[in-house]
Amino acid sequence: MSANGTGAATLRYTLMRLGVFVGCFFALWGLVYVGVLPRGLGDSNLLWVVLLAIVISAPLSFVLLRRQRDAMSEQIVAKVDEAKGRLEAARSQEDAAA
Repeated sequence: MSANGTGAATLRYTLMRLGVFVGCFFALWGLVYVGVLPRGLGDSNLLWVVLLAIVISAPLSFVLLRRQRDAMSEQIVAKVDEAKGRLEAARSQEDAAA
């Protein structure tokens, strides 16, 4: 990570995505607890709620976190372009030395 916060957008997006999942999990857990949603079979209740939270949080994250995802993508593209530039510079120095 450089001083301009290259990893900050990635960390922010990841934490926000986790937050959306956790929010969905607890909301669904509450709905299962009060009986609005069915319980899982036997001991599978926790697995049922986790899977349902994943299914619901994915499209919510896609819509709600678009700006953060775009910022993260821009920073990743900039890092890749920077690495390509360094690689090309190193190749041109090898060619000049040979």
